[in-house]
Parts: sequence; C-alpha cells; structure tokens
Amino acid sequence: MTDRTPAVVLRHTTAFLDEALSNPKLRHRIISSVRRTVSSASPASLRALSLLSHALDSPSAAASDAADKILLSVSGRNPLSALLLALAHALRGRASAAALALLDLFSLEPALSRHEVAPEVFEALFLPHLLPVLHWFADQRSRILTSTSLRFGCPPAANGEGDDDRSVEAAAAMSLLSRMSDGQAGRLKDLERGYEEVLDANCKVYAEYLKEVVEMGDGGRLVLAPPQLVLTRASPEERRSDEAIEVEEALAARAAIGSRDGRYNPIWEEADQSVEFFIRQNSRVQMNDTKAPPSYPQRVSPDVLIRLPSNHRTAEDNWVSTSGPSYSSDDNLDYSSSEIDFDIKERNTYTTSLQTNGIQFQRHAQDSAESLCYPSPQIDDSDNIVAYNKQTPPKEFVCPITSNLFDDPVTLETGQTYERRAIKEWLDHGNSTCPITRQKLQSSQLPKTNYVLKRLIGSWVEENPYATPNRLENSPPKNARDLSMSQSSPSSTSIIYQASVGGSASDLRLAISCLCTSEFIDESEKAVLQIEKLWRDTSSESDIIAMLAKPATVNGFIEILFKSVDLQVLRAAIFLLAELASKDKFVVQTLTRVDSDVKCMAALFKKGLVEAAVLIFLLSPQWESLVEMDMTDALLRVIEKNDDELKMCVNPKTASLLLLWQILREENSDSSMILHSIISDGIIERVILSMEADIVEERIAAVGILIKCIAEDGRCRKIIADKAQLKPVLQSFTIVNDFDRFEIVHFLFELVKLNRRLSNEQLLHVIKGGGAFSMMHSLLVYLQTSSMDRSPVIAGLLLQLDLLVEPRKMSIYREDAVDTLISCLRNADFPGTQLKAAETILALQGRFSSSGRPLARALLLKHAGIRKGYRALKEAEQTRSAPERSEFNLEEEKAAEEWERKIAFALVSHEFGLVFEALSDGLKSRNLELSSACLISATWLSHMLSILPDTGVRGAARVCLLKQYILILKSARHSDDKALSMLALRSFMHDEEGLLDLTLHIKDILKTLRELKKSSGLAYEMLKLLSDGQDSSIKDMWIYKELMQVDCSTNGEVLSIVRLKNRIISGHLDGTIKVWKGDESILHLVHETNEHSKAVTSLATSQSGEKLYSGSLDKTVRVWAVHDGWIHCTETFDTKDPVRNLSVADTFVCFAPQGAGVKVLSWKGASKILSPNKNVRSLALVQGKLYCGCNDSSIQEIDLATETSATVQSGKKKLLGKDNPIYAVQVHDGLLYSAGTFLDGATVKVWSTSNYSLVGSIQSSIEVRCMAMSRELIYLGSKTGILEIWSKDKLTAIGSLQIGTDCKVQCMDVDADGEILVLGTSDGRLQAWGLT
Repeated sequence: MTDRTPAVVLRHTTAFLDEALSNPKLRHRIISSVRRTVSSASPASLRALSLLSHALDSPSAAASDAADKILLSVSGRNPLSALLLALAHALRGRASAAALALLDLFSLEPALSRHEVAPEVFEALFLPHLLPVLHWFADQRSRILTSTSLRFGCPPAANGEGDDDRSVEAAAAMSLLSRMSDGQAGRLKDLERGYEEVLDANCKVYAEYLKEVVEMGDGGRLVLAPPQLVLTRASPEERRSDEAIEVEEALAARAAIGSRDGRYNPIWEEADQSVEFFIRQNSRVQMNDTKAPPSYPQRVSPDVLIRLPSNHRTAEDNWVSTSGPSYSSDDNLDYSSSEIDFDIKERNTYTTSLQTNGIQFQRHAQDSAESLCYPSPQIDDSDNIVAYNKQTPPKEFVCPITSNLFDDPVTLETGQTYERRAIKEWLDHGNSTCPITRQKLQSSQLPKTNYVLKRLIGSWVEENPYATPNRLENSPPKNARDLSMSQSSPSSTSIIYQASVGGSASDLRLAISCLCTSEFIDESEKAVLQIEKLWRDTSSESDIIAMLAKPATVNGFIEILFKSVDLQVLRAAIFLLAELASKDKFVVQTLTRVDSDVKCMAALFKKGLVEAAVLIFLLSPQWESLVEMDMTDALLRVIEKNDDELKMCVNPKTASLLLLWQILREENSDSSMILHSIISDGIIERVILSMEADIVEERIAAVGILIKCIAEDGRCRKIIADKAQLKPVLQSFTIVNDFDRFEIVHFLFELVKLNRRLSNEQLLHVIKGGGAFSMMHSLLVYLQTSSMDRSPVIAGLLLQLDLLVEPRKMSIYREDAVDTLISCLRNADFPGTQLKAAETILALQGRFSSSGRPLARALLLKHAGIRKGYRALKEAEQTRSAPERSEFNLEEEKAAEEWERKIAFALVSHEFGLVFEALSDGLKSRNLELSSACLISATWLSHMLSILPDTGVRGAARVCLLKQYILILKSARHSDDKALSMLALRSFMHDEEGLLDLTLHIKDILKTLRELKKSSGLAYEMLKLLSDGQDSSIKDMWIYKELMQVDCSTNGEVLSIVRLKNRIISGHLDGTIKVWKGDESILHLVHETNEHSKAVTSLATSQSGEKLYSGSLDKTVRVWAVHDGWIHCTETFDTKDPVRNLSVADTFVCFAPQGAGVKVLSWKGASKILSPNKNVRSLALVQGKLYCGCNDSSIQEIDLATETSATVQSGKKKLLGKDNPIYAVQVHDGLLYSAGTFLDGATVKVWSTSNYSLVGSIQSSIEVRCMAMSRELIYLGSKTGILEIWSKDKLTAIGSLQIGTDCKVQCMDVDADGEILVLGTSDGRLQAWGLT
C-alpha cells in the first residue's frame, strides 16, 4: 500500500485545478461531463455556475464570494456542486478546501472522475494504491482465457479474386479470423463489470482516506493507515476460503515476471511506472482533446501515444454544455465493455461499426486500395508523440505479423496482441514464446477475442472508410520487381505465408514472416541471407525499407544476433540493421530500447565482427556506455586494419574512428592509455590518413584524436607533420560548424611547434595556401566572430601566417591579431583567456623542444648566465632525432633568430609598446600560471629590445615594467624568476636613462645581485656597471654589520678559524677546537674537543668538505671526520716539529716548522725539508706550487714536483734590527697577493704568477696580520683591531670595520661572495659580519 502526505495530495490536486482554471476547453469538457450525471441541476448550482464563469472571465472577488456562498448553501451532495466548489476554492487560492472538494467528487462519482474529469489525479494519487487490483484483474482474466480449450478451424483459402495487392492482403487477413466461445465471452464480460465495481468501491474508500489526510495535516499521515483493498467481486467458482492467499501468491508470481533475457519488460510489471508515464504524457498541452486511459492493465508503449479520432466542437459552443465529451484512446489500451456501451449511447457514430464483420472489413480494405495513397504520418520528436493521421490506422490496430488490421485480435499474457490465426500458426510450429517479447508463455491456449479492441477498430473503420490498412508502410507498388525465395521458405499452406503473399514484394514478405515466426534457427538464418540478397538487389527501395523497419522484423534480426553462430548470417543481420538504422530513425529507437541489444552488438564487435562498429555508431550511444562496453581495443584493431572492401552505409573504419573520438572527446581515466596505444602501436599513421577522408566528420574526428595524441606525447608532432596531407582539412574549414572549425585551428597551431624552425615555416606555407579560399582571410573573419576563449589561438596562427614574409608597415591581419592578443591579455574578467593569450605570446617566440614545449624560459636563463637554464636547453637539443651537419644547424639557428626578430618587432611596435602595459598587468595577477607566463613573455620582449632598433619603445617598456621587475628581483621565491628579472633590467641599462633609473633603486637590488653572482656572470656584470664611475654607489654596495659575537677568552687567543658546511670552526691557544652554529644573532657551541695539548695554530679543509685538518704546537697534525656539525679525530700524524700555517693536498701536507725551511709530510709518514735557508711565515699551496712568505719579506715559489724554487720578491735587510715578515699570501685568478708591514710604499702587493711582475699594490697605513679574499674584495686584518676592505679589481678602499681597540685580528675566513666574514681576535673573541 502506498500512503500519501498532505503535500503530495495538495500538489497534484492544485496542479489539476490550476490547469482547469487556465484552460477554458478543459474546464468546458469536465463540467459538461459532470452535468450529464446530474438529472436536473438545482437553480442554486446553475446560479453558482454563472457567477463562477463571470469570475473566471473577468476577475471579480464579489462574484467569486457569491459563488462560494451559494455552493456552500446547496443542500445535499452532488458531483456538480463538488466540482464547482473545488474550482471556486482554487480560484480564491484555498488549496486545502479545493482538494477536499475535488476528493469529494471522487467519492461521489469515482468512474466519472477517473475516466473523464481528473484522470491525471487518479493516476498520481489513486493508481499506486490500486495496483494490486490491477494485478488481480489480470490474473482472473488469464484464468478465464486458459480455462477452456479454444476451438480452431481452418478457413478456406482466399479465392484470389482480383490482382490488386490490397485485395490479396485483405483476403489473407480474412483467412486468419476466429472466434471465442460464448461461455468465455460471458465470463470475461462479467469480470470486466466486476472489475469496474471493485475500482469504484476502492476509489470511494481511498478518497475518504485522502480527505482525512488533508484535514489532519502532516500529523495525520503518521496515525492514519491507508485503507485495505476491497476484492469482493469475483467469479463464483473463484470464491473459496483461500481466495486471499491465492491472490497474494498470484500477485507475487506476477511481480516476479521480469525481463528474463533483458529484451523487454511487459506492462504487467510496468504498472508501477505508469503513474509517472501518464503524468508526463498528460502535460496539459492538449488536455481538451485527451482522455485518460483506462486503469486496468493493458500494454502501454513508453515511446509513443496514439490519438484516436474525437468529436470536434465549434468555437461557438458554450463552455458549459450538455453534449458528451470528446473521445480518445491511448496506445493499445482496451476500454471495458461497460464504457464502450456508454459511449455508444452517447455517440451513435459507433452503432454501425459494431455490426461490421470480416466481409465488411475486406470491402473497406479493397476500397482503400483503390483510393488515393495518403502520405505517411509525421512524427514529432519533441515529445515522442506520434501525430495521428486520419487516413492511416494506428499501429495498435495492425497485427505485427500480418501487417494488416486485426480481425480477430487476441491479447497474450505478455500484453502483446496478434491476429488469432497468425499466433496459432506460430504456436503450432512448436514455439512457446511471445514473438515480440520472447517471453515464455505459460499456456499454449489462446485467450478469447479482444472484443474491446475489435470494437475500437470497427469504429475507426466506420469513421475512416478510405483509410490505409497498414499504418507503418504503404503497400508495395504493382510493378515492384519479383524476388525469389529460397528453398527453405515456409510451406505455401502456412497462414503466415498466405498473409504475406500478394504484390510484387511477396518474396520479401515471406522471408520476413519466416524470420519472425520460425522457431528453427536454420530457417531464420536462411531468411536473413535471403533478405540481404533482396536488399542488395532492390537498392533499398522505400517500400522495402518500410517493411523491414517494423519492430517485429528488427527484433527478429536482433534474435539472430543473440542465437546464431554463423559468421555470414551475423554479418548479414548487422548489415541489414545498419542500413535500416541509417535510413529510419524508428529502427534506432527500437534497437536502443533495450541495453542488452547494444551490448550484444558490442560483444560481437569485440569478437571480430567489424561491421558491428557501423551499427553501434548509428545508434549514437553515450560515451559513458562506450567506455563501459570496453570496445577500445576492437576499435583500434579496425582502424589499424583499414579494410575498405566492406561496402556499407558507413565504412567500419570510419565508424570506429568516430566512436573512438567520442570516447576520447570526454576526459576519462582510460584516455591516457588509449592515446599511448595509438602512438606506440603505429595506429596514429592510420588516423593521419583519415584526414584525407571523403566524409568531413571523419576528418574532424581524426583532427581531434591527433590533438589528444599531441597533448599526450608532443613528440608525435614530427610523424604528423611528415605524413599528414593538410589540404582536405583546410578545405573543410569553411563548411564545418564553429566547434569543428576551432578544432582545426587548434590542431594547426599545435602542429607548428616543431623543434625545427625551417620545418615550422614550411608547414605555415602549406597552411597559408591550402584552403579552398584565402586561409588568412578565412581566419580573419573567424577571429572577428569567435568567442573570447578561442580568440588567442586563432590570433596566434593568423599572426604567424602574416609574418612568413618580411613584415610590412601595415597589415590588417597583423594588426587584428596583435590587438586581439593584447585585448585578451588585459581582460581580467576571464582569467582563462588571459592565460591562453600569455601562453600564445610565449609560443610565438618560435623555439620548442622535440615534445613541443616552449624553450623561451631556458633560453632566457642561458642569456642570464644561469648554468641550470643552459643545461635544460642542451638536454632539449639532445632529444632531436640525430646529429646533423653543422651547416644545417647554422642555417636553422639563423632562421630561428630571424623569426624571433620579426615576431618580437610585430608585438612591441603595435600601438607604441601597448603589449608591455598588458604584460605589466598580468605580472600583478594572483594567478601563478598567468604571472609566470607574463614574466617570461615580458622578459623575452624586453631582452629583444636590446637587439631591435630603438624606436622609443624601450622607454615605454621601462616605464611599464621597471618597478615590477625590481619587485620580483627583491621578493621572488624562485631564483629563476629573479634571474629573468635581472636579464630584463640589464636590457634597460643599455641607455643612460635606464642606467640612471636603475641606480636609484640600487639598494633594492644589491642583495639579489650578490646572490645571483654565485650562478650568473650577468649579475657580476651588472654590479660592475652600477659601480663604475660612482664611488658612492660602490661603497653602498659593500656595507657590513656585525651579526654575532662570542667571548672565548677562557681558552686564550683565537689562532685559527674556518667556515665549513654552515658551521664555524675555531682553534684556540689552549689546544681546544670548537664548532659553532649561527642562529640569528647568537653563536651556539655545537661541539668542543681538547685532543691537542697545545695551541691550534692552523685549520684547513679538504676540497670535498668531508675532512678537517688541524696543526698544533704539540707537533701533531690531526685529521677529523665531519658529520652533522660534529668532528671526530680519525688519524694523528707526528710531525716532530711544531706546526704553523698548515696547507693540505691529497697525499701530503705542508707547514712551516719552528726552524728554517718548509716541511713536507707525506700521509704515508715520509717527510723532507724544502727551502732550508728561509724562515717561512705564511704559505699558499696552488696546483702543485707552494708560495712562501718569509720573515725577510721575500716571497719564494717552490715547485713540489721538481723541488726547485724561484724568487718572486727578494728579501730586505732588517731595519733597526726588526724583521719585515710577509704575514699572509693568497693566490687568486693567477695573481699572488702578499700582505705585511708597510714597505716600499705598499702594504699589499699584487704579483703575476706567470712572470713574477708586480701588477698592483695597496697603500695602507695598517700593519697587516692576516688576509682573506672573496671574489671581489680583499679583507686586511691589522694588529690594532682595524679591518680594512678593498676592491680586488680596482685596488681601492671600500671601507673599514672596527673590530676592537686593544686586540689583534689573528685570523679570518670569508665565503666566495663576501656574504659572511668570520674572524678571531687576540683577546679571545669570535665575530661574524655580514653584508647589509
């Protein structure tokens, strides 16, 4: 049982009443129907009717109130007052009161309400509750029809009078007539009357229940249970004590009947869906001409609704009339005998038709054959309702086997209706299933004649005396060619044969009959082959198509697909279905009605029946279904095979390609794997060939698939470019729709991204001259009418075509293309379009990898001196197919540079650099992809300004972009972005104004330039340019501040210091070695060791940074392993002498002992003394040569390989008994730097290591005790606590630092870029300084 909420009841009743109020014809009909049930309407009701009419015609609250009062005062309940009261309440917006009044009408006159007044309300509210009654009626009728064996007689054959095809068909139909027994007819009529009584009783009870639900509101539904069904009317022999049990069992059995083979679900099981169906069909579009179908179970087609003739009222009729209602019948629905009798009394037009017999029907058939041929009925696809043609019978009146009007129709338990003689022969051949649904019949006994349908047919024939007997097709013409039937055709005594013969298409009719009725698979298979032969011989004439397009015939072909194993037969069936589907859309509807049919075709296709691809394509399945059926491998096999010998309406390869495109067009998880197979298995070459197909749709599908392949693996561009013939696709450009036109443009734009500039230009020339008309003009027109999101790609292709020759001063193509790109780039309302425009500009640069990836970023990083960018470019170049001649490479590079120059000039010269303004806006976007693309494009164009002749655009670019580049240089997270900004800023420094503007922002960019010096020579060049000739600028560039300091005085002086892996390691006077970690402004002690017993005078590191070496006055050298900031002594070497100024090589170590000379100690233990006549104070070991600074101010160079020495600077005599030692020596870039006391007018001297000549000096007043050097600076530590900083290139002072007032700077170390300077003092302090 189905309960109803108040909301549901009010929704349906309100919808019906609102429609009645707004539709005068509907209101006229239902009031007329109700008035006929009232013998004499009271004056009050008539008065209320008049007032209500006035209120509806011209809105009047007074008239409506008066009608309410009159209707409420009417004594006694009657249908007319209930209906009028419902309309009055609805007019005033009182939904609940209107619903109660309408339900009162159902309680008073249930039959009238459900059939004529409000059938849609009945279907929505009552029918779900009454479904068990429908099933009960079906079960009882089945028992009556199967209780008694029917008598069958074999009528005499047609006399063959006349040669007319219509007469022959009518005679064949006469031979199929039969009758029920009188007993069965009486019992069935009694059952029908009882069924109406049961419906009436249950409608009344359920209407009262719904009224209570509405009155009690939402709370009522929780306490009110739906009433029990009343099944009190049944045949006497069925009234047993166990009746209820049997009814429930019958209902359960009936509900269990379903789609056993997935082919069809009969209407007995579709009753639950009928509510939705009827509500959808009764959409109130033509409610005035539509009558609700009866509620007892009959087969209802879910696809079409056939309207039968109805009486027409003239416009002069009043909306209140005493005439009877219009009459109509829905698709294959039977009215009960009581309803038909009532209609006969109301309309005398049916009286004569009830007396018609088979002879009269034959006469009508003959008359219609001699009459004019009327056109076939037209189909309205918009609502799936077949428009009624008065001269063509509804298909429900035509037997699906004989194709003629029923004369003795019988309705099987499956809901299908057939001519008695035809279905009898079907069963006599041993079949036990329904010919259409293929459901197994539970009884071989035929039911009684469907008198309801027979009467409707008689009425229709009475009203249409010149009607065409067959609704779905016209009879074949007399001069149709004779077709021979195979030897396996049915016997000439067969009733199906007799129904099929006649006319020139008799052989085809016989084959169709055999296909549809034979239970033997071999006979059906031969019939299929014969039909195929006839089809090919007749060249698919229209009348042949009409005969084969019937649902029964189509289902016969489908049955062959399910059961046959003969490949030839299967091919023939698929061929015929494909041909029919291509010519008749109703065949497609029949084939797609059941999913299992399409799956069967897919299964056959995957097993190698390639013709099935055509049929599946014609059925137009959804892409989800195609993916679910997993046909991809089979589709690829067909495309790869490319068999053009199959002659079908569509080539299987074409169909497979179109289906594959349908799958790939929508993104799904399998797309990548499919595309990989297309590329790797060589199928892509077959797809390329389809670009030359005769069918435009196939060309476009091939283009779409190739675009997907390019997106999956861009390297396939070369295959496409080498093998594709673009001309057919280009000629299709002007004839396809907008979507396909953009597919072509997108494909061409992607195709010209080859890694060879010359190849790209060849393709562009082909595109430019390959269209049916001027391709550039076509693109220009398309650009002017296309949507915003497609414009960048179209503009990009058009601009490339225009620049194939040297740019002219004016070009409408170039101007429109560049203007479109800039407009799209500035359109912030469409960020997706902005990104496409930026990416298009980036692609126009014209350099690509083998996969089609733009190389602009890598190339710009190469120009910026970033080694990573250069390596990326080299890797891209190495992916090319094979090394080629250097001459060709030079020509390729020249073409690439020339293209880059032309495209950059076209972009920057438009509207005096307007593109830079648009790119500047893009740089400000929060969309990272957009801002990154704009940065690369803007950097490329800015860099090209230094190559192009200056027309004033450089200044416009600087105004738009300078601040943006400086901001990126300061705050960008990625070093590559900083490098790109640096390259763009460098292009602005080519003129004095740009250099001056950049100098004003020097403080903002110094830090980043110093960082980029590590990886880019361009940063050093810019620093040099910024400092040249401007003392204040260079001083501002090197300003240090103290970062951190720690007091280690408890360990004595800090004698040695070194930076290693972000750690600071210091050696102290008491032999302690400490490891420090800097954190903001504090130095944290990480590790401390005291393994040396005396002062640690020297610290050195290996080139790998994995080892630390320490020399001490305790006559040992220790080797330390460095791990995560900790040090661990791994080896100790006894030097026999105190160690000073340690220098380390791979196999030995050098140090200055306490005495004269330099001691060289092998790691294996051997040692020797070199230069024994000199007291060495400082050492520097570079490439096997040892430079020694001595106490007598001399400098020696010792070749360790030959153990020979040379003098760089001669020694000086002692002045006043004091030595003038060289405290520090350093070798950098082939120059030797020596530092000591002020001597010969210099504190620091610079020597050439190649010829020992003096190349420079630093005149300082301090006495240097230690020296450190970075890439650009020299740091001098004095014995007075002052540290001076000098420029290494210019040997000019940069600045000085006050380390202390009463201490010496004992040791220093600095990184190569001068970012961090660490030092140790004689008072035990450790300090770190950094650039601001």
